[in-house]
Amino acid sequence: MGEHLHEHAVVPRTDEEKDKVMNRLKRIEGQVRGIQKMVDEDRYCVDILVQISAIQSALKNVGYTVTERHMKHCVTDAINKGEGEDSIEELMAVLKQFSK
Repeated sequence: MGEHLHEHAVVPRTDEEKDKVMNRLKRIEGQVRGIQKMVDEDRYCVDILVQISAIQSALKNVGYTVTERHMKHCVTDAINKGEGEDSIEELMAVLKQFSK
C-alpha cells in the first residue's frame, strides 16, 4: 500500500462508474493526440493553447468525479470505522496537489 491508506477502493466501482471515467479518459487521450498533430503541423499557437485548456478542464472534471466518489465511499467508510482523521488528512493532501 505504501503511503496510502488503501490499495483498492473500499466499495468497488460499478461497471457504469468505470465506463464513465474510462470514456472521459479516452476522449482526453484523443485530444492529446490531436494536439500532437497540431504541433507537428505547425498550427497556430493560440489554437494549441485553447486545446490544452480544454484538456486541463476535462482532467479536472475527471478528478472531481473520482474525488466525489472517494468522499462518498472511502472517507465515509473510514469515518464510520473511527479512522476518519487519517482519511481526511490523506484527502486534504491530495486536494492540495490537485488544486495547484
